[in-house]
Amino acid sequence: MDTPTGATAKARLLALGAVARAPLRAAAALGVIGGVLVVPQAALIALCLQRAFVEAAPPAALLPLLGALLATLLLRAGMAWAGRRFADRAVERIRVDVRARIARGLVARGPVWVRAQQSGALAERMGAHVDALEGYFGGFVPLRADVVGVPLAILLAVFFVDRTVGLVLLLTMPLVPVFMMLVGWGAQAASQRQLQALTRMGGHFADRLRGLGLIRLYGRGASELHGIRAAAEELRVRSLRVLRIAFLSSAVLEFFASLSVAMIALYLGLTYLGMLDLRTAPLTLGMGVFCLLLAPEFYAPLRRLATHYHDRAAALAAMDEIALVLDDAPPVVASDADGGTPIAATPLVSVRDATLRHPAAARDVLSDLTLDLHREQHVALVGASGDGKSTLLEALAGWLPLHAGTLRHAPGLRIGYAPQRPFLFAGSLRDNLRMAKPDARDAELEQAAEAAQVLRFASRLPEGLDTVIGERGFGLSGGEARRVALARVFLRDPDLLLLDEPTAFLDPDTEAAVLQAIRTFARGRCVLMATHSPAAQAAMMQVWHVHDGRVRTQGGMP
Repeated sequence: MDTPTGATAKARLLALGAVARAPLRAAAALGVIGGVLVVPQAALIALCLQRAFVEAAPPAALLPLLGALLATLLLRAGMAWAGRRFADRAVERIRVDVRARIARGLVARGPVWVRAQQSGALAERMGAHVDALEGYFGGFVPLRADVVGVPLAILLAVFFVDRTVGLVLLLTMPLVPVFMMLVGWGAQAASQRQLQALTRMGGHFADRLRGLGLIRLYGRGASELHGIRAAAEELRVRSLRVLRIAFLSSAVLEFFASLSVAMIALYLGLTYLGMLDLRTAPLTLGMGVFCLLLAPEFYAPLRRLATHYHDRAAALAAMDEIALVLDDAPPVVASDADGGTPIAATPLVSVRDATLRHPAAARDVLSDLTLDLHREQHVALVGASGDGKSTLLEALAGWLPLHAGTLRHAPGLRIGYAPQRPFLFAGSLRDNLRMAKPDARDAELEQAAEAAQVLRFASRLPEGLDTVIGERGFGLSGGEARRVALARVFLRDPDLLLLDEPTAFLDPDTEAAVLQAIRTFARGRCVLMATHSPAAQAAMMQVWHVHDGRVRTQGGMP
């Protein structure tokens, strides 16, 4: 019986399989057909032995039977190959779909939520956790039809030849799924703990890798290595527990199957020798061989399903972790319409009675926030570090959902946001600028770079804007990275500019040039700039103060 969580994970797994329903059904059908063909295969082998050793038929008389047997073997091999191809195709479809859904879930939740997570843990969910679904969809799901169809066909065939053998198979078959169910509960729990340990190790290692410079600087290499070893040891212990459960399940299944086959072999041998008489008609060699060949094949689908039953447990455990990212995020922004052009007379942004709080935080950053932002409104947002300036910009940009209240964007509003710590991708400066407008012409791109003072330093680089930088802007200073982010904002041509410390780490001349570019670009637009710079404050028309969870103008509330 599934727990509520397990039932939810099971329903999610079934929903994921919808994108590959056709290849999964094809794989299942081919598996059943290939499994059922074992009945004529066994019949042909038994008939060949009966003709050769009992009836003493000449070799030429056996050739049609051998030809039919070879055709059956080739047909079964072809069915197995085609079924495997369809199963692999289904798995690839599901992998692509799940990773796309995870990516959409991360985008929906926003960068603020993502920042609060361990990047290594998120990478494990995108990688190892998705890969954990392979055994379930590629093995367990197609085999479910085999477990019903193939044993039933064999049971009917055996009952037709010898009822005693059929009765033995019928009575021993329920023992296997019952034990699988009992072991499966423990397997799912063990797999859950194993995947959680894998997630922790991935997150721990990724964090230490990013902080390698600090680790070396403070001489913490040995202690951090000990932490990595401890995480790896926990993963090893969890993995061994899963393997022990799998071994136990396989051992018990093999015991039941071997015991049943041994009982059938003993019964057939004694009956053929005349030492046991439970039949109304004599037992021929062909009949005995036929039943003896089908007895292990009766348990073969159950053996395969038992192997993949642990894949089911691993998939359910992985699904619980993946669901944390797949769950729909709360809506960040409510708009009055789906498109169109903002009207100058109405606010670009309207906030009413809003409360801002970071995910998992215990206190509000800003509360009772009510404000309107209009075109031609240029505001400097000032306050001490940690008072909530960046949080307000993130909420207005749609990165942070409101804890309470409402935030409405005008229809068709274009927002340009340059955060305090801009993210730059590994690639050229030109590629990073094109993130804002992929179809931008080179002239547009260079114009935006010139306005944001990017060309001032890019012209000194070996390949100019085509110079390749590392992940997170490695190779650029903090001020240069901010200018690249500002150029992206200019290239986007937004109605609302949200700028977080755009002139930090700039020398006075460069700061003056950047502020002049912002003033020129801001004509007909709204600007909200978080800053500590007196020059930047002087460049704006209004100053709003953020203090004690409130936003105030020089004369009161905004």
